Amino acid sequence: MAVPKRKMSRSNTRHRRAQWKATRPQLVPITVDGASYLVPQHLVKAYQRGLLHPEG
Repeated sequence: MAVPKRKMSRSNTRHRRAQWKATRPQLVPITVDGASYLVPQHLVKAYQRGLLHPEG
């Protein structure tokens, strides 16, 4: 794990943290057992294989 060699200023810490922005997952419509659901794109295969079950 990376360890800082010296103390970072409060201004730099907040500026660095401000760059991290969460993005909403891309939702994709899929059909499971005749019902249509919106699921995250990276989980489509898991839903199709039956590893995950959509709530509804």
